[in-house]
Amino acid sequence: MNLDKDGSLEVRLKTPLGATRLEIGFTAGPGVTALFGPSGAGKTSILRAIAGLLRPEEGLIRFCGQTLLDTGAGIAVSPHRRGFGVVFQEARLFPHLSVRRNLRYGAVFFQAGLRPDPAAFARIVDLLGIAPLLGRAPRHLSGGERQRVAIGRALLANPRLLLMDEPLAALDENRRGEILPYLERLRDETRVPILYVSHSVAEVARLADQVVLIDRGRVAGAGPAAETLGRASLMAGASSRERGVVLEGRVAGAQPETGVTTVEIAGARLRLAEEGLAPGAAVRLRIAARDVMLSLRPVEGISALNSLPMRIAGLTPLDGRTMEVRLEQAGGLHLLAHVTTVSAQALGLAVGLEVHALVKSVALDHFR
Repeated sequence: MNLDKDGSLEVRLKTPLGATRLEIGFTAGPGVTALFGPSGAGKTSILRAIAGLLRPEEGLIRFCGQTLLDTGAGIAVSPHRRGFGVVFQEARLFPHLSVRRNLRYGAVFFQAGLRPDPAAFARIVDLLGIAPLLGRAPRHLSGGERQRVAIGRALLANPRLLLMDEPLAALDENRRGEILPYLERLRDETRVPILYVSHSVAEVARLADQVVLIDRGRVAGAGPAAETLGRASLMAGASSRERGVVLEGRVAGAQPETGVTTVEIAGARLRLAEEGLAPGAAVRLRIAARDVMLSLRPVEGISALNSLPMRIAGLTPLDGRTMEVRLEQAGGLHLLAHVTTVSAQALGLAVGLEVHALVKSVALDHFR
């Protein structure tokens, strides 16, 4: 795999996008950069243009200092000469080839007929946990297994950049849960930069270092994952089930006898049902708005381990039955909560009101 590139990518594009136009500009560095936003926002079109599969009206694409596209100068490097690996929503494996031969195809096609280095082949097979699958035909694989093989094939092409177009979108929740740990290993154990297209908050929160929010063909926001996903205004496209906050903090202590770890975030402490985290380790948490309850006073004798004094910073009706409550602390901690309109009225919720946010330890999704 290509380990000596800094992974810097510059993209400027203008082109028709359905009934609107795609007019975007962003830069991405090493690690995982997610193009995040609702379906139809233009994410896949951006990825296809970077891959060389779509020619925009106007565009400039540079990777590691090399110009791959400059419509003004008449430069358009062919897709197979860009050195990028692409993983689509569907695995697109060759049905007549075994898993082993599908994997070898990446090196044979993209590396001038060279067979993959045995050590690299073994390393990628181990990384993705696909050794037991090598002799099988694609039709005998689950959806998650097919996607792992597709990722392996892309990696064996020795890509300078890996482009992933909603690779988990066609999988059910169980299959997504199966493959996400392998994507985390891919992120952590290789230095291949990744551009990851998704409209799933859970995936982006778990995998991305940087986020570029795409909305109706424009860049609506960009920055570190926790900061970007934490801005309520940038979460408008997320489903009610996925809306929430992403927070970064450090492990403050652990209680091995109870399996509870304390994480400090913006001066507040949250207790997490997780073991094996070292004191001082950086962690990322996602707290879904649907997992936050509100009380007007401290509550005792309940199972929720986290009771946080907060102030209501905003109230937004989501539909005729639900309100979204923005909560904040002076130290910078912020949360979202979803309550019924009936409950909001019964509690007398209003901007500026002091409340207590109740969160179960098992409701804290921990990543990294």
